[in-house]
Amino acid sequence: MSDIPEVLFVCVHNAGRSQMAAALLDHHAAGRVTVRSAGSAPAESINPAVREVMGELGLDLSKEFPKPLTTEAVQAADVVITMGCGDACPVFPGKRYLDWQLADPAGKGADDVRPIRDDIDRRVRALLAELAPTP
Repeated sequence: MSDIPEVLFVCVHNAGRSQMAAALLDHHAAGRVTVRSAGSAPAESINPAVREVMGELGLDLSKEFPKPLTTEAVQAADVVITMGCGDACPVFPGKRYLDWQLADPAGKGADDVRPIRDDIDRRVRALLAELAPTP
């Protein structure tokens, strides 16, 4: 068992919001949190505007890809965060479930995705302060 908390971000396609949240939390946590993301119906690739706006922050998503949601991933997580897309995750006792209501970046350009990214970044920083405060 690890003392490092694990967070799972879930959205339908795992191509936008959940990918941004995972990359941002992984970046800010610097190893203090294990981060995963998944989708109930994964897309073929990550949204190009999401890749672009994350690249602006120095976060390269070129090696990332949408992953399927599994029961095992939910079981392994301490915190499961759905991204405002109505996903029904398996529910296990002892897990914390949050739903972040966020605009969907699908079909939007970088100018419209930046505010979504920035909203996710604020939420991720607050979550990190709660899960793994800086010593």
